[in-house]
Amino acid sequence: MNAPDGRSPRLRLSEIFASIQGESTRVGLPTVFVRLTGCPLRCVWCDTEYAFQGGETRSIDDIVNAVATFGLRHVCVTGGEPLAQKDCPALLRALCDAGHAVSLETSGALDIGAVDARVSRIMDLKAPGSGEAARNRWENLALLRRGDEIKIVLAGEDDYRWACEQIAAHDLAARCEVLLSPVAGQLDPASLAEWIVRDRLPVRFQLQLHKVLWADARGK
Repeated sequence: MNAPDGRSPRLRLSEIFASIQGESTRVGLPTVFVRLTGCPLRCVWCDTEYAFQGGETRSIDDIVNAVATFGLRHVCVTGGEPLAQKDCPALLRALCDAGHAVSLETSGALDIGAVDARVSRIMDLKAPGSGEAARNRWENLALLRRGDEIKIVLAGEDDYRWACEQIAAHDLAARCEVLLSPVAGQLDPASLAEWIVRDRLPVRFQLQLHKVLWADARGK
C-alpha cells in the first residue's frame, strides 16, 4: 500500500479504540474505531467536534497494525469526515485486505465512488435541522448497494417530514437499509418511534447505544 515514492500513504488520525458499535445494523458488535481528523461540515448537533483538528499523522501500515492489536474482526472508519482525507480509500482497502469486516461512516457530502466494494458505507443524509442539508451530494444515492446504509438524524418533526419526503422521492428503502435517529436531547425517541409505526415507514429506528451506555465519553 505504497505511494509512488515508495512510502506508505499517511493520514491524520484522531484516535483508535475498541468499543461496542452504537449505530447502524452492526449495533452491539465489538468494533475497533479508527477516527480520522478533519471535517468540512459543521452540523449543529455534532458530538465529535474534537476530531475537527489535532491528532497525529500515521502511515496506513501503522494504522492497520494498530487495529490488529485489538484482535477484533469489525472495524469502523469514522470522523470527522474520513473521506476528506484523500488516502482514506487506501486505508479502507488495506483494512479489507487484512481480513477485517469494514464499515465507513460518512456525511454524504463527498463522493463515495472510490470506496472499496467490500466496505459497507454508512452514509448520512443531512436533514435541515443539521444546518448542512445543502451539502448533501445526491449523486451518491445512485452508488449505494444493498450492503450500504443511509442514516438520517432528526432534530424534530420538521426533519421527520423531510425524511419521509426523501424516502419516497428517491425510493431509498429499495436501495439499502434506512436508519432514522433522534438527536439526543432534542427529539423524544418515543415520539419518533410512534411516527415510524404510524406511517408504516420502511425504515429501522435506532438510538445511539454508546450514548445510552457511556453518555458522551470520548473513546467509547
